[in-house]
Amino acid sequence: MKKNSTKITAFILIATFICGCNAVKRVPDGKNLLVKNTILVNGKATNDEIASNQMYQKPNGTLLGYRLRLNLYNLANLNPDSTYQAKFKNHPGLYERQAKILSAKQVDRLGQSFLYKGIHEFLRNTGEPPVVIDTAKTKKSLLRLKFYYFNNGYFNVATDYSIDSVARKKAKINYLITTGPAYTLDTIKTNIKTPALDSLYRTNNEPSFLKSGKQYKTADFEDEKNRLTTYFRNHGAYFFQPTYVTFDIDTIGKKNKADVTLIVNNNNIQERDSSRTEPFKLYKISDVNIYTDYSAANAKTKITDSTTYNNFNLYSHKKLKYKPRAITDAVFINKGGVFSDTRTTLSSRYLNNLKIFNYPSIQYEVDKRDSTAQSLIANVYLTPRKKYSFGASLDVTHSNIQDFGIGASISETIRNVFNRAETLEISARLNVGSSKDMANPNDNFFNVSEYGLDLKLNFPRILLPFGTEKIIPKRMIPSTSIAAGFSKQRNIGLDKENFTGGIAYNWSPKRNNTAKLELLNAQFVRNLNPSNYFRVYTSSYNELNNIAGTYNTVPSNVDNDGNLTIPDGANNFTKEVLADQTVLRPGDAEYKDVQSIEERRIRLTENDFILATSYTFTKTTKKDLADNTFYQFKTKIESAGTLLSAISSIAKLPENSRGNYEIFNLEYSEYIKTEFDYIKHWDFGKEKVLAVRSFFGIAIPFGNSDYIPFSRSYYSGGSNDNRAWQPYSLGPGSTNAANDFNEANMKIALSAEFRFKVFGDVKGAIFADAGNIWNVLDNVIDEKAKFNNVNDLAEIALGSGFGLRYDLSFFVIRLDLGFKTYNPAHEKGDRWFKEYNFGHSVLNFGINYPF
Repeated sequence: MKKNSTKITAFILIATFICGCNAVKRVPDGKNLLVKNTILVNGKATNDEIASNQMYQKPNGTLLGYRLRLNLYNLANLNPDSTYQAKFKNHPGLYERQAKILSAKQVDRLGQSFLYKGIHEFLRNTGEPPVVIDTAKTKKSLLRLKFYYFNNGYFNVATDYSIDSVARKKAKINYLITTGPAYTLDTIKTNIKTPALDSLYRTNNEPSFLKSGKQYKTADFEDEKNRLTTYFRNHGAYFFQPTYVTFDIDTIGKKNKADVTLIVNNNNIQERDSSRTEPFKLYKISDVNIYTDYSAANAKTKITDSTTYNNFNLYSHKKLKYKPRAITDAVFINKGGVFSDTRTTLSSRYLNNLKIFNYPSIQYEVDKRDSTAQSLIANVYLTPRKKYSFGASLDVTHSNIQDFGIGASISETIRNVFNRAETLEISARLNVGSSKDMANPNDNFFNVSEYGLDLKLNFPRILLPFGTEKIIPKRMIPSTSIAAGFSKQRNIGLDKENFTGGIAYNWSPKRNNTAKLELLNAQFVRNLNPSNYFRVYTSSYNELNNIAGTYNTVPSNVDNDGNLTIPDGANNFTKEVLADQTVLRPGDAEYKDVQSIEERRIRLTENDFILATSYTFTKTTKKDLADNTFYQFKTKIESAGTLLSAISSIAKLPENSRGNYEIFNLEYSEYIKTEFDYIKHWDFGKEKVLAVRSFFGIAIPFGNSDYIPFSRSYYSGGSNDNRAWQPYSLGPGSTNAANDFNEANMKIALSAEFRFKVFGDVKGAIFADAGNIWNVLDNVIDEKAKFNNVNDLAEIALGSGFGLRYDLSFFVIRLDLGFKTYNPAHEKGDRWFKEYNFGHSVLNFGINYPF
C-alpha cells in the first residue's frame, strides 16, 4: 500500500507540473504560437522531409508529444537580477537586516547564486523560446518551397498559405502547393567545344544522370556536372573544373517537356588584364619527385642526397633514410602516365597509411621543358613523424568482473625500423582492481590484477615468399602485421597466463571494404590455480554441495558443518558419483547434474592451445561519423586445429588414451567457427535515427575437441548486447543462467534502437534487444541448454527499455535501463512481463553507441 501511495503521489505531482505549464505564457497578445506546419500538395498532405526542411519556422520540439524545452523556458525568470532587487524595494529595511546577519557583499552575492539566478539561466539555456508565427518568415518559407518544387520539374507551380487558429494564442500554418504537371527530359544533345574532351565523352561507358523521359530534377544536373568533371580530370584534364559544364534547357513549343543541350566550354585562361580561351589539354606526367624529409624550415635548403628508382626521383635534405621501394610502392602517380585525380587521392591515402609521415602534400606544375605544354611534374612532399613516440595512459575501469579498477599502460612506437616504412609497437599494461564476487581469503581490497606485454610489427606490404601483386594489387593498400603478447591475470580466481602470437594480412578491395586474413593465430592459456575452481564458480559448488548433502557417504569429503571441502572433498565426491560408488546411477537426474558440473569444471580449468586461421570481410556504406543512413556487413570464418591434425595424421603421431592428438603434452583445440554481423541505420531527419543490428555466430568442435574453449565461446547480456541482462547472465537456452559465467557455442542476437533528440547535446533512445546462446554439437548434456530444432527459437529472450546519451563530440556517454520483457528461463505461459519492473531492471553504462 505504501508503494502504491508513493506512485500515486508522484503521478499527481508530475501531472500537476505538466498541466501547470502554460505553453503560451510568453506569447505576446495578438500573436500565435506555431504548433504545426502542414504542406498540402494538390490538396493532399505530404510528409516529404526535404520539403519540411525548407521552413524558416518550425514548431517547438516535443518529447513524446510534450513540449518539454518550451515549458522549461517558460519556467525561467528572464530577469532574475531585477526580481532580486525588486524584493528589497517592496520590503524596505530587508536589505539592511540581511546585511547585519551576513554582510552587504554577501547579500549582493546571494543574488548571483544558483538559487536566485543560476537555476533560471539553466532553464533559459536548456529550454527553447516559443516559436511565434512571423508572416515574413512564412512568406520566405513559401518562396523556398516554390523553388524546391520548381527544381523538381514543376515549372508552373503556384503557392499560397493560410493560418488557422487551433486554440487561444495557438495556430498552425498550411502551405498550399499546386504543382501542375511535371516536366520531363526530351532530347539530350551535347556541345563539347574541346575535341579531346568530346572524344572522351563519347568513349565513356558510365551511365549519365540525364536520360530522355526522366523527370526534370536540378540535382541530376549537378550530379552530371560532377560526374563529367571527375571523368575528365581522371583522364588528363588537369585544369578542368565543374564551372566549365553548363546546360541549355529549352521548353519553347514543348508541352511539359524540355530539350537539354549539355555544353562544355573551352579553358578560360587569365593573363594579367585580359583573358582568352583555348581547348583543354590532356596532360601526362613527365616526372615524379618525392621529397622524403620536407618541412617548412628546410624548404629552401639544399638537397644533399637523391636517387632514382623505377622512374621516381627521391630527394632528401639529409641522408636518405628509406629504401626507395618502400616509398615508391605507395605512390600511384607514374611517369608517362595520364594525370588522374583518383591516383593522386590513392597515393595520399597509401602514404598516410604508412604511419611514418604526416598527411602528405601532392602538388603539380606544368613542365616548362615540354614545348607542347602538355606535361606535368608531380611533387610529393613528405614530412616524417618522429622516429620514436612514447605514450602513457591511466584509466579507472568497471566491468562485469571488476567493481573498481585502476589501469595504466605505456607504449613506444618505433617508425621505419628496417628503413622500409615498418613500425614496431611495444606496449605494457598493468591493472589492479577490486571484486566482491571473487574468491578472496585474505580480504584484500585489490584482489584482482593483470599485467601484460605486447609487441606488434607492421609492414606496409604482403610478406610472402611469392608475389601477390596480381591477387592483391597495391591499390588495395595491403599490410602485414606480426604480433606477440603475454599476460598474467588474477581476475577470475583461477589465475591465468595467456600467450598469443600470429601473423595477419590486411587490405581494402574497395574504398569501403576491408579484408583480413589471419594466416596463423596462436593462443596458449594456462590456468595457474585450477584447484580454486569451486571457490570461484560458487553456483556449481552450491549445486554439487546440495547433492552431496543427500548422497555423500564418505565423511572425509565434508567439513564439520557437513559441506564439501575445496578442492579435495568436491573432487572426490564427483569421482565417486561418476564411478558408480554412490547410490546414484546414470539415469538419475542428480547423476546428470554432477556429470554436467564436472564437464564444465574440466572445460574451464584445462589448459588450452589454439592454432587458428581466419578470414574476415567487412563492407560499409558509412561515409563519416555524421552519416546516419548506412549499412555495415561483417562476416568471419575461423578454423582451428585443422593444420595440426593434418600434420599429426600424415606423420602418424600417436594418439593419447582419449584418442586425441597432443602438442606439448596438451590436447589442442579443433573447431570451425563462423559469424555474420549486419547493422543498418535509417535517418528520419530532425535527429531521429532508427538503428538495427543482427548477429549470428556458431562454433562447432570436431576431431580433437568436443567443446569450444572458453576464450572463443559466446556469452549474452551486457551494455552492447541484451541490456536487460548482466554480462554472462543470460542462457544458455532456458537454463536460467545456472552458472556464474554462462557461455555456449552458438549465439543469435537482434537489436533495434530508435534515437531522438531530447534537448541540446542530450539524446534519448527506446530499444528492444532479443537473443540467446545455446550449446550445439558439443559435450553439454543439459537439454535446456541445447539447441535441437527450430522450436528452441522460442527461447530467444527479449529485453526492452530506454536510455539517455550525452554527446561530447569525440565520444558519447550512454546510460541504458533494460527490462526483462520475455524471459525463457521461466515456465511456458509465464515468460512475458514476469520481471518487468524496476527491481529486476539492469542499468548499463557505456561509451558510444552499442551499434
